[in-house]
Amino acid sequence: MPIELVIFDCDGVLVDSEVLANRVLAALLTDVGLPTTTEESLATYMGLSTSSWTALAARKLGRPLPDDVVDRYHEEVHEAFDRELEAVPGVGEVVAGLRWPTCVASSGEHERMRRTLGRTGLHGHFDGRIFSATEVARGKPHPDLFLHAATRMGAVPSACVVVEDSPYGVRGAVAAGMAVLGFAARTPAAVLEAEGARTFTAMDELPALLDEIDRLGP
Repeated sequence: MPIELVIFDCDGVLVDSEVLANRVLAALLTDVGLPTTTEESLATYMGLSTSSWTALAARKLGRPLPDDVVDRYHEEVHEAFDRELEAVPGVGEVVAGLRWPTCVASSGEHERMRRTLGRTGLHGHFDGRIFSATEVARGKPHPDLFLHAATRMGAVPSACVVVEDSPYGVRGAVAAGMAVLGFAARTPAAVLEAEGARTFTAMDELPALLDEIDRLGP
C-alpha cells in the first residue's frame, strides 16, 4: 500500500531538544531525592508524556513527586530551549521536499511544540497538523496518539509511516499497525530495532527510505 501519511515525532526528530530537556529533568529528580544523571533520564523517560514520566518517577521514588515539580520542569525547560534549542540538522529541507502529507504526533504539550517548532522555524511546515498526547487517553507507548493523528488526517493506519527516536514511540507506532523509521542519532539503533523500527542516523537518508517503503511496503 502506498504511503498516505508520514507522522513525525517532535522532540529529538524535528528539534534537538532531548538532551536539554533530560538535563533539566535529571537535575529536578535528583533535587527531590531520586538521583538521576542526564544519561539515565534519556534512557528511562525519553518519549514519555508528562503524566507518564511523573508516574514512573513517583514509583521509583516511592512517594508522590512534590506538587511544583511539573511547573518547575516546564519553566526550566523553556528557559533552556530559549538559550540553546536548534532544529535537527537538515530536517527543514527534508520535510519541505517530501511528496507525502505530513503531521506531528508528540508526547509534548501544544504550548511546548509552539515554542520549539516556532523557535526553529519548523512550525509552518506542520501548521494545523500538530497532535499532542494531551488529546488522547493514553500516551506513548500506547497506540492512541498515532491512531488519533491518522484519523484526523484521513489516513489508513497501515498506510502511515512514523518517524520516531524513542523506544516508547516505536512501540506505540508498531502497536498502531504502522511502519516505523527509527532516527538513531542519539538512541542506539539496536534499541529502536528491538522495538520494530528500521533505523537511520541522518535526516538526509529519510527521503530514500520513504521512497522504498512507498514502492515496496515496510
